[in-house]
Amino acid sequence: MTDWLHLLLPLAVIAALYASVGHGGASGYLAVMALAGVAPEVMKPTALTLNLAVSLVGTVMFLRAGHFAWRLFWPFAAASIPLAYLGGRLDVPAALFHGLVAVALACAALRLAVSAPAVVDVRRPPIAGVLLAGSAIGLLSGLIGVGGGIFLTALLLLFRWADPKVAAAVSAPFVFVNSAAGLAGHAASLHGLPTVWPWLVAAAVAGGFFGARWGSGIARPLHLRPALIAVLLVAAVKVLVE
Repeated sequence: MTDWLHLLLPLAVIAALYASVGHGGASGYLAVMALAGVAPEVMKPTALTLNLAVSLVGTVMFLRAGHFAWRLFWPFAAASIPLAYLGGRLDVPAALFHGLVAVALACAALRLAVSAPAVVDVRRPPIAGVLLAGSAIGLLSGLIGVGGGIFLTALLLLFRWADPKVAAAVSAPFVFVNSAAGLAGHAASLHGLPTVWPWLVAAAVAGGFFGARWGSGIARPLHLRPALIAVLLVAAVKVLVE
């Protein structure tokens, strides 16, 4: 039996760190729940609903800070939303689910381990690359219950399609629409949410508010990264060996 109240603080800290870079925190929530032994059918809807709440907070904060780029956001979102919905509708075998979660957690750890340059020589992304990447991220997001921010931000920075602030501002609403689409495709799973779910949302939103406010300004949460990277990697190993 999961003691959810003991997870409130870790969830709040994860939400703060992820929201500071425009993410909803789903990979972090999955890591915490994997370490706590939460069942896959509970992990997916819980991660998506927390993602929705935190990414909405991040979207508002980064919009107000003036970093959002609509022309970069909409093609990725248009390609990802239908596939996220489809991924949410698919029933994934437990072994495959664990494998996909482990990959997502490892990618999240890698993304956090690599620092983004403060100044980027921005290039315009090719439409074919945008559609392919958006579709792939959407499908994976729907399958495992994440918003895809860890993958989108990494792509935007790797290919120099955005600077770090714009990447964060675009990732936040991208996470929101992907989470909503994935949840719509897996709506029946909402019955599996834990009874303490409102407390989980409150903790995540509180952490997300401070993280997004911090990240949309000038601060960078460098000191918490090593601890979160370790949690992600340990959780990735745990879900693989179960």
